Amino acid sequence: MPYENISATISPETLQEIKAAIASLHANMPFLISLTPDERRKRVKMGDKSLAFVNNSLSVTQNNAEVVPASFNIAEFNRDHQLTIALAEVLNLLEQLTEKVDDTLMAVGSESMASSLLVYDYVKTAAKHAPGLKSVADQLGERFKAMGKRHVKPEPSSAQTTP
Repeated sequence: MPYENISATISPETLQEIKAAIASLHANMPFLISLTPDERRKRVKMGDKSLAFVNNSLSVTQNNAEVVPASFNIAEFNRDHQLTIALAEVLNLLEQLTEKVDDTLMAVGSESMASSLLVYDYVKTAAKHAPGLKSVADQLGERFKAMGKRHVKPEPSSAQTTP
């Protein structure tokens, strides 16, 4: 479905439910960590192409335990692998949600900005004839002081052009 215009709200109650659901995700994965950029750089990376290698390595250890030293923890290797598979699935679902939230935020932010630009133009025009609006126009114009004359005019949409 092509994007046209977003007209939606999130009630305070629904926002609290969303926050509670996110808190529940955190609570259900208390083992999650944060790596520093240096720690990330030093880690061996496992991408999609490495999954078959890891699967085969795990199979080898389970079927031929004698080829690895007794100090090698096959059960921990299996737990790590199972957690990797589960987290990859969770991440995929979260990335899909994040992409939709990000796209929606960008679109609705653009709509808000386009409406604000129209209001600014209306206030600037009205300030020429109505006393007391010059300070309002100046306040709104603060957003563009550093930009000079570069600001982009909004594309008119049905929501903003209705009288």
